[in-house]
Amino acid sequence: MHKLATILCMMSISLTAQWPKHPTPGVPRTPDGKPDLSAPAPRTADGKPDLSGVWLVRNGSFYLTSDLKPDEIRPWAAALYKQRADDFRKDTDGISCLPPGPKAGIGVGGFPMKIVQTPNELVILYEYQTIFRQIFTDGRALPEDPNPTWMGYSVGHWDGDTLVVTTAGYNDRTVIDLAGHPHTEALRVTERYHRRDAGHIDLQLTLDDPKAYTRSWTLPIEFGLVPDGELIEYVCENERDARHLVGKSEAESKVSPEVLAQYVGTYQAPARAVSVVTLEGGRLMVASGTAGKIPLIARSETSFTMEGTGVDFVKDAKGAVTGMNQHWTENDYSYVRVK
Repeated sequence: MHKLATILCMMSISLTAQWPKHPTPGVPRTPDGKPDLSAPAPRTADGKPDLSGVWLVRNGSFYLTSDLKPDEIRPWAAALYKQRADDFRKDTDGISCLPPGPKAGIGVGGFPMKIVQTPNELVILYEYQTIFRQIFTDGRALPEDPNPTWMGYSVGHWDGDTLVVTTAGYNDRTVIDLAGHPHTEALRVTERYHRRDAGHIDLQLTLDDPKAYTRSWTLPIEFGLVPDGELIEYVCENERDARHLVGKSEAESKVSPEVLAQYVGTYQAPARAVSVVTLEGGRLMVASGTAGKIPLIARSETSFTMEGTGVDFVKDAKGAVTGMNQHWTENDYSYVRVK
């Protein structure tokens, strides 16, 4: 397990800890003063939905290509992803404390973001890496020949009550998800933001990179409002992890579908999100909380790796699968099979 997994396991400390007695103006309230998250979405003076607020992803996945078939990932991109998996992601942007690029749209690592909306642009401030985006809504087009940047260039327009944002001009030094899938400078991301009520934004995120993938794909993402919250400073400082990531994972073992099917089920560990193991396309996948589905790479009939994290299944004396152990850098977690 490396720094990216550490980020996934942590959530920001209380967002209200800095100003606990200063409620955010404009948040609808119930008669007892509590935020009314089901109230109608607030609107700006020109009648557009106001996306302003501090938001946190509720259902994001860090494995963004799980819906793609193997032949829909171009061979060079699949080979680079496998190389990164074998090297435990030691050369990816998160390990190097670099900006996340297109991953910012999925709320990297459970960190919140803050939207500030003005008549001609939106500014999105991210707690992770203390980065920002500017989304211009003043009618300008994307740059014709952009100098590639970490976060790209973004322009937006309103389609009814939905803000449509197009971003291009990324450099190719980041990955599109925390699993390590690559992209090229041809990547274009389209986001459709719809604030359905005071407490929720629905985002349709479409990624299109014809040089790395044979088709585009769209992911549904939900943001929840963090009422009366503010961002706090997060800095990736004094990086010490990369030099320890010198190993190479073992080759994937061939395990029969009959053996893999034994591990399908629901697992629970104290103070951890429920993990659901499924068998899809001859490979085990595990989904925990809002992390999305992650493939389990077989190292033996009972041992697997999950993006560099060790996973062992436990059997009783009769051979029945009773649990699952996950071996993280910070700790080992023992899951009991509950279904």
